[in-house]
Amino acid sequence: MRIPKLAGAVVVVLAAALTPQLTGTPAGAAPRPPSCSTDPGAHLSTVPSPETFLGFPLGTGQSRVVTNGEIRDYLHAVDQASNRVVTGTMGTSVLGQPLPYAVVSSRPGAIEDIRRLRDPRVTSAGQARRIAADRPAVVWIAGNVHGGEKSGADAALKTLYELAAGLSCAVQQRNDNLITVIVPTQNPDGRDASRRQNDFGFDLNRDWFARTQPETDSKLELLRKLPPQVFVDAHEMGGQRYFFPPNADPIHHEIADAPVDWINRIGAANKAGFGYNGVCTATVTTECYFNYDTYDLFYMGYGDTVPAAGFGAAGMTYEKGSASAVQDRVQQQFNTQWATLGWTAEHKREVLTSYYKLWADALAEGRAGTLEPNEVVQPANEVQFPVPDIKIRSYFLMPGRQLADVRQLVERLRRMDVEVYEVKKPVTVRNARIFGGRTGRNVTVPAGAYWIPMEQPQKHWIQATLGEDPYVPFPYFYDVSSWSNPLLMGIDTIYTGDVVRPRAELVKRIEGGRTQRATSYTYPLDSAAAAQLTFRLLGQGVAVVRDAGLARVPAATITPAADRLARSLGVTLTASRRPSSGTAIALPDVGLFRGTGISVTSGSYGEARYVLGQKWGLPLGPVTTADINDNTAAFTGRTVLLVPDGSSATGGLTAAGQANLRNWIAQGHTYIGLRNEGTRVARAAGLTSTTEKPKPDDYLVIGSHLRVDVDRDSPVALGRPAEDFQFNNDDPILNPTTTGTNVVTYPAGDTFWHNGYTVRDDLLKGTSVVVDEPTGAGHAVLFAFNPLFRAYNESGLQLVANALLHPAGTAATLRTPGPEPARAAAAAQPAPANLGGEWRPSRIQVAATDLARTQSLVNRYTSTATTSIIGDSAYLTIPNPDGLPLDEHPYLRDLIADLRSAQIPLRSVVG
Repeated sequence: MRIPKLAGAVVVVLAAALTPQLTGTPAGAAPRPPSCSTDPGAHLSTVPSPETFLGFPLGTGQSRVVTNGEIRDYLHAVDQASNRVVTGTMGTSVLGQPLPYAVVSSRPGAIEDIRRLRDPRVTSAGQARRIAADRPAVVWIAGNVHGGEKSGADAALKTLYELAAGLSCAVQQRNDNLITVIVPTQNPDGRDASRRQNDFGFDLNRDWFARTQPETDSKLELLRKLPPQVFVDAHEMGGQRYFFPPNADPIHHEIADAPVDWINRIGAANKAGFGYNGVCTATVTTECYFNYDTYDLFYMGYGDTVPAAGFGAAGMTYEKGSASAVQDRVQQQFNTQWATLGWTAEHKREVLTSYYKLWADALAEGRAGTLEPNEVVQPANEVQFPVPDIKIRSYFLMPGRQLADVRQLVERLRRMDVEVYEVKKPVTVRNARIFGGRTGRNVTVPAGAYWIPMEQPQKHWIQATLGEDPYVPFPYFYDVSSWSNPLLMGIDTIYTGDVVRPRAELVKRIEGGRTQRATSYTYPLDSAAAAQLTFRLLGQGVAVVRDAGLARVPAATITPAADRLARSLGVTLTASRRPSSGTAIALPDVGLFRGTGISVTSGSYGEARYVLGQKWGLPLGPVTTADINDNTAAFTGRTVLLVPDGSSATGGLTAAGQANLRNWIAQGHTYIGLRNEGTRVARAAGLTSTTEKPKPDDYLVIGSHLRVDVDRDSPVALGRPAEDFQFNNDDPILNPTTTGTNVVTYPAGDTFWHNGYTVRDDLLKGTSVVVDEPTGAGHAVLFAFNPLFRAYNESGLQLVANALLHPAGTAATLRTPGPEPARAAAAAQPAPANLGGEWRPSRIQVAATDLARTQSLVNRYTSTATTSIIGDSAYLTIPNPDGLPLDEHPYLRDLIADLRSAQIPLRSVVG
């Protein structure tokens, strides 16, 4: 029977189309041809091949890859021609391009049963056995999440054609035993621009748990409808070889054993099938592909870890070297896609049986409060940091402050099928662990708190995203070492191993909006969500005033649309009989600095465009180095200048430009400087007395959270607690200012605390995180870290919002064009030797006795690496002035592989 056509974002219709038929032909006996062909080249003539439809063979040369329009048109054409295929659109990209997908199977009516396997509370073991025997497994093939890495998408079209038109027994086996979801390109805007990032400069392969970008968000919604057992994320990398798992260590401990087993066995199947069409043979494997190297399974923002931890799938990254010819890239991507489908089809009953069991095990672990242990898979590695012997049965998100951000986290969890309950009656937790490394006895959880019990199928995902520490087993870091959502948001959170059964109700939606009719409404200015509401209301012309720590608005201005916005953000508008009076809040007019060393297509420049422009709706305009040097209206007409992170110490400003900047601030304007370039430009211009503390070679802070102290008297700290948490990713270490306010600092005493992975982090004690430097009537607010990092650091976002709304002092001009003596002395200090970019430098740690051998290998690639010996370890630092992550670095991946091939034990690696 022909499956109905889909148009637009019709996920619900798709789910209905794939729901099992309860009458008529059972899914286990779906119609199929009476026999299959032994000829792999036999195809239905009615289904167009990519070559026929496009007018050229796939992978004919660098200048001719398939366009986004051709991808969409081809999917539609195959849908029209094949009754095995149904297509749809997940959503749209930043620039509004559709995100198409195709679903292929000869037995599409089984998806509801596959979803039922995820909850053993409603599906018995007997029912699960029947589903495993009778229903197909779900495999996703997704490509092109990085826009310039195109071969995975082209290969996916070839895979689609084979499944839609093939008459061979291999095709029949795949279509009978699988539902294959094909998403050729996850990043159409980046594909058009041959750019890694999407149009906001976000790396979409880092966005999965936070789902800030539309491309990620719509994809995850479709994953919930069509949950996979196997997920392939097809990439490209440097060089010519091909990577497929087994992965490098570390693997996150909460990824269940079954998916890791499937991943490793699929890797073996890929190896066996890699010689298809003569691409590679077993005698030249080192020239063709590699495993156990470079690509880990740890950070919960990847397109392999989130399918693994959140959906129980064998989430896998496949990488093909971009230095190969296009036809080789496309063919090898197809080879691994086809081999993966073949293995899963052959083992689908075992996979579905284990799939059910992993959710049952998660329930049992949650009931017992058990965390999964740390393990390693890479030969010769050993677990260096075991998961501690603790039990966790419940998390509680406390409602005392930042309630809107708490609700945002609740919604993020709910949208990954986590069950969250609102506490209706206070409950006492006898043994509590309080985020930040503390413990408490007889802690009262008030009504209004949110309870997340671990005894539910999504136990693994809960721990992977809420956990106070990810407990890395082995110190190799492809990305950050912490992403704890409560710490990112800075919200009060406790967890316990006690058996606790509070009186609570399942949350079905987040709450906010108006409480009742009134003269005015108030809401606390204590959350990133409240800041977003404030900016949006100001942009609509609403008169918002600051009344102590509250925002107050006239009741008449809260339209139904504004009420819906408040509800969606979780901001409660409290009715008041008082008129709307207080200090008026002005909408900032922000200039975004596009100076020397700042990339406008990635990093914090793109993050600023997204957060300030897209999310908050603020007017943004570019301000160039020349605008400041020449004092043009593009600069002087702004009320705020935001300098993103970058690699320049001066931003290219001349002495005149620096004087222009100081005088502009003195008129009552605000400078906001982020991380490296933002703080260094300010120092060079004489805006601050802060200086940078040098970092020794063995210093490492790998994307970790640390406790901070907050000066709550500062307007920049409005709504933040006296003790907070902030994220540090090898940020500059700022000595405290003597001419301004140290708004946020690292504790100097025994309250100092960190999670994730750090070495010598004691150097941070007593240093500054956020500084507020007055100049005339204006201010320079400097962030040692990047508060806009990936747009998921809500506590940092709130500080930025406060800085944007910083009240001006009395209008004044500087008496002289130069800074005061303490700031002049700071400006005179030389810039750090290795400024770096938005990413940290690469660093390799080996035993001191292995230094000579290591250095000889390093010298093959670069003569600029620096070395030092500290204790029994040697450290080699690879300069990274362009701030490239590991997968974009021109040689670091190959260097690490060479070190391992030479059997040099790596004590730690930072990409």
